[in-house]
Amino acid sequence: MAGGRTVRNALLAGVALLALASVGTRAADQALPLKAPALPSPSYDWNGAYVGGHVGFANGSSDWTAVDGAGGVLSGSFELPAFLHFFSGTGSYYQGLQAGYNRVLPSRLLLGVEADISFPNSDVTFPDSLAGHQYFASPTSGVGLFSERVLESGSARGRVGYVVDNWMIYGTGGLTWTHDVLARTQIAGAPAAGLAVPGTVDAELAWRFGWVAGVGIEYALSSRWTARAEYLVSGFGRNGVAFPAGAQQFQSDLFLQSVRLGLNYRLGDDSKEFAKWPTALETDRFAFHAQSTFTQQYAFPFSQPYVGPNSLASNSGRETVDVTFYAGMRLWQGAELWINPEIDQGFGLSGTLGVAGFPSAEAYKVGAADPYTRLQRVFVRQTIDLGGETRKVDASANQFSGSQTADRLVITVGKFGVTDVFDTNKYAHDPRNDFLNWAIVDTGTFDYAADAWAYTVGGAVEWYQGPWTVRAGLFDLSIAPNTTTLDPSFGQIQWVGEIERRYDLGGQPGKVAVTGFLTRGRMGSFADAIALARETGGPADIVAVRQYQSRGGLSFNMEQQIVPEVGFFARAGWADGTKEPYEFTDIDRTAAAGLSLGGKAWGRPDDTWGIAGVVNEITGVHQAFLDAGGLGILVGDGQLPHPGPEQILETYYAFPLGTVRATLDYQFIVNPGYNRDRGPVSVVAARLRAQF
Repeated sequence: MAGGRTVRNALLAGVALLALASVGTRAADQALPLKAPALPSPSYDWNGAYVGGHVGFANGSSDWTAVDGAGGVLSGSFELPAFLHFFSGTGSYYQGLQAGYNRVLPSRLLLGVEADISFPNSDVTFPDSLAGHQYFASPTSGVGLFSERVLESGSARGRVGYVVDNWMIYGTGGLTWTHDVLARTQIAGAPAAGLAVPGTVDAELAWRFGWVAGVGIEYALSSRWTARAEYLVSGFGRNGVAFPAGAQQFQSDLFLQSVRLGLNYRLGDDSKEFAKWPTALETDRFAFHAQSTFTQQYAFPFSQPYVGPNSLASNSGRETVDVTFYAGMRLWQGAELWINPEIDQGFGLSGTLGVAGFPSAEAYKVGAADPYTRLQRVFVRQTIDLGGETRKVDASANQFSGSQTADRLVITVGKFGVTDVFDTNKYAHDPRNDFLNWAIVDTGTFDYAADAWAYTVGGAVEWYQGPWTVRAGLFDLSIAPNTTTLDPSFGQIQWVGEIERRYDLGGQPGKVAVTGFLTRGRMGSFADAIALARETGGPADIVAVRQYQSRGGLSFNMEQQIVPEVGFFARAGWADGTKEPYEFTDIDRTAAAGLSLGGKAWGRPDDTWGIAGVVNEITGVHQAFLDAGGLGILVGDGQLPHPGPEQILETYYAFPLGTVRATLDYQFIVNPGYNRDRGPVSVVAARLRAQF
């Protein structure tokens, strides 16, 4: 099964990159195009091939029968309900990609074919997406739970439609499939009677094949882009699996229905059109961008005399892949709504553990072998012009093209990343384009509010006045430190403030910013955890000593252009080292600096070379906590008899590779997890990115 997942994940990465590359820009650091051409006259040309993406909501039901070895028969049915839990990010929503071909007859009848693949949501740790379950009880089988969860699905369909200018209505039908997990959990029963031990879980993977049919309507937004809405129903025949521990044969069917919204980009009939760079979608009201990034990392063998729960593994490799959609709508003057659903798959090295300055900011704290969808951002941004010089704004992800005044007020409310607004840096802030290390792209001590995917709910206000900007924000913390679910009661919150000053030095632009945060939530004191460990004789447990208290921090961030194509950046930070970090990583003191050089000097203007170093430290009581067996967010080898500062050097080289942007990256890590007994470690990475 591992080999199959590797092939499927590689195919996902390839399909995503190829699909986006067909609608990508020549290089990731070039300015994105502005508004799309006006609608064609008199009507849209529906002929030709297209690629696109979709999001949807689904529900369903399943009828099942189970027969055990003693002849006992159980039967029932359960629902796969439609729902959305905003603070956990879970729900029965999904996202996917599609490609197809249309031909319009002189009678305006449209004939087409289309194939698609979709990935439901999951919070990974506690899968709760397109899934259902039902309890059972019988003398021969005990008490247990049957469940089914859809991992991924797809279809190959025909389309028959009727075209009227820029509108098309259609019916669709064909074959569909799902890849599911069917599981049986034993809750109660007597092992002496031959029943499975309570807590035993049988999980079997199963493919389902069936039919799909539906109707839809599609509208041309521009000369290339169309938007659609469709309703689909699908049915699957009965499928059987064996649950060995429960000694049962299980059979069930599956019925699904969904509503989905999609966008398609028409490639055209001429084969030469496939090599042309399309115009990004932006109309007076709507905009759409997307990106896909594939990252492969490998840690070379290194010295590791002992290994703990949060240790970095020697001689190991991992990959991550993501596909992000950026859909925007103008609401009123100066107001924009942006929604960013994302497909994710893969793991960080050692499950994103072992180094406080972790080597890949493309890796979330949670990982999954199967691709899944998350709704990462949903926010409204209001810009109020206050005067001053008017400046042009180019279209980009989460940004409409247009203009804004130098003096302005910007208000952002919703779900987004704190570092979307605070601690930004031109040369080191985007792990999909520049450096990869967590403590280089963000200040390592900036313990910003976030779920395990680095997003939160809250609001920020930015006041731009001349060369100054003042920012302030209030954000929701996760329900407990370093967990997947945000606190729905807002009982645990964080205040963030920042002052930024822009200037020219020798005719070259630069800026400095000071950022502070104050976290209020249930967190543990290292001294309390150590004292409790001495009393109990066990390892230090920070969870057992958590209480409502505060933790703060302060950081400095600068960027300075030295000459065109050459930039310098630096960061430094301090945080309260007597209490556990709440969300980001295990760093109490940090200092980083680096250079970014454009390739124009050596005849490759689209290339970028970067080099940076960072030193991370923790306080003495933090070291004592780890030496007592305590575990942090990312580090904890079970002991720390010889602590030392974490020292990391990173260098990367990014360049265009056909229609995507490629990056080669190297990191040298001394004292990973502040442990002089481990390492040093060399980590190499390759990254591919397509965007439009």
